Parts: sequence; structure tokens; C-alpha cells
Amino acid sequence: MTQENAYHYQVMARAIELLDAADETLSLADIAAQMKMSPAHFQRLFSQWVGVSPKRYQQYLTLGHAKTLLRERFTMLETADSVGLSGSGRLHDLFLRWEAMSPGEFAAGGKGLTIKWGWFDSAFGPALVMGTDKGICGLAFAAESGMEAAMDDLTSRWPDAEFAEDHAALSSWARAALAMDGDTRLHMIGAPFQLKVWEALLAIPSGHVTTYSEIAKSIGHPKAVRAVGTAVGRNPVSWLIPCHRALRKSGALGGYHWGLPVKRAMLAYESAKADAAA
Repeated sequence: MTQENAYHYQVMARAIELLDAADETLSLADIAAQMKMSPAHFQRLFSQWVGVSPKRYQQYLTLGHAKTLLRERFTMLETADSVGLSGSGRLHDLFLRWEAMSPGEFAAGGKGLTIKWGWFDSAFGPALVMGTDKGICGLAFAAESGMEAAMDDLTSRWPDAEFAEDHAALSSWARAALAMDGDTRLHMIGAPFQLKVWEALLAIPSGHVTTYSEIAKSIGHPKAVRAVGTAVGRNPVSWLIPCHRALRKSGALGGYHWGLPVKRAMLAYESAKADAAA
């Protein structure tokens, strides 16, 4: 992502703060004044970033937008049987397809792995990308948590791995991943139940959402809604495995590991892109 896109996110993040605190919809003039920009400049920045006007974008950022998505863009996921997630043989295939790692190797806590890392600009703030020679294994957003906390979070997931800064080695995968354009590879490292949940998330199209309970049903554990929520929160590859598209049945956003403002921004971004393309 360019520095310009990173700046656009900062403008948007400040707007989210204003909207969260506002008791009513703010006019373009009000928001622009608080951003210390002219209305025309502020509108141009937002329109360039998402393809819709700031007024329309405000609707995407409201909590009520999640309920609208559930009503109009709800995705029913396939059942465990039709997806074929049951059985130890399928589990082994899942590990191999995503990461060439068996369940036994996963249990070693990353021992023997060298994980490279680097910081990249993204539309949602500073992004920490981690990867092995096989693909990206971690993607964190630090706009809300801070860079040190994001680093501590990801490194703690694989306590026995070796970590080395190598921006250049990750650059092509990271830029393709953050721009959602081009080829990238994933080296997913997770427990068996987590992998089932994460694969279910991959079935949710951009601009659409589903619920935690729908995910639980799709992986054959309809009563494990809370465990599904935990697994969604432990997704190490945000954005690419779209945990931001999982909502509560009530239409509430639920949690988001990297901060609810980032989740709202991702849903708003995807909704605006989907509407602009329609």
C-alpha cells in the first residue's frame, strides 16, 4: 500500500472516532471542519479511497449497518458433510493444503520453523506480516493495539520458532495480500478445530457476512458457538481469512482481535466496493 492509502486510513480512523461519539449523523461540513479540511478536500479523499461519498460511507460505519448486512448479504455456509471436513484423513489434507504441516508438527509449537517478519502500510493502518518459506502465517493490524502489542501477540503463538526480520522476502506476498490483488500463499498454523473454523470463513464472499452460529453449524458443531467465536478471534491471518465478516445473530459486531474500529472499517470498505461494482 502507498503512503497515500495509509494516510487515507488515518483520516478514516479519525472520522470513525467522531461518528462513534456523535448522537446523530454528522454533515460533511461538520466532519470536514473537525478534520481541519475543506469539505471538498475531505469528500475527495473519501471518495478516492472507497468509491462512494462520505455521506454514504457513514451509513456503512454505523452499528446498524451490521444488521443491514445480515438482512441483505447474509451467507449460509455449507454443512460439514458437504465441505468434507470430518475425519482424520481430511484433517491431514487440510494441513497439507494450507501449510504442508501435519497435526503432530503443529503440536511442536513452531519448533524448527524460521518465521520472517516485516511491517507494511495498509488501508487499515500499519500491518505486521509474518511468513515462512511456504507462505504467510501471520497478519496483524496495529492501528488500535499498537505495534509492540501486535508483535508480541503473533510471536507468542509459535513460542518455539525462530523469528527474523526480512521485509524483502515477504514483500511480494504481503503487497498482494494487502491489496487483495495478485498471488499470495498461506502457511496456516492452527489446531484442528481452529482450521475448520478458518476454512469456513474463507467461504464468505467479500461484502457479505455470516454469524458465529452459522459457522458452528457448517463445521458440524452447532452448539459450539462460543468455541467458534474463540477460534475466529485466534485467526492469525486477518483480512485474508476474513474473521471480520463474522457477526452475532443479533446483528452486533461481536469482538475483533485487532479492534472494533478496524472491523467496522473493513466491513465498510468491502460494502462500498461491492456497491460501487454493482
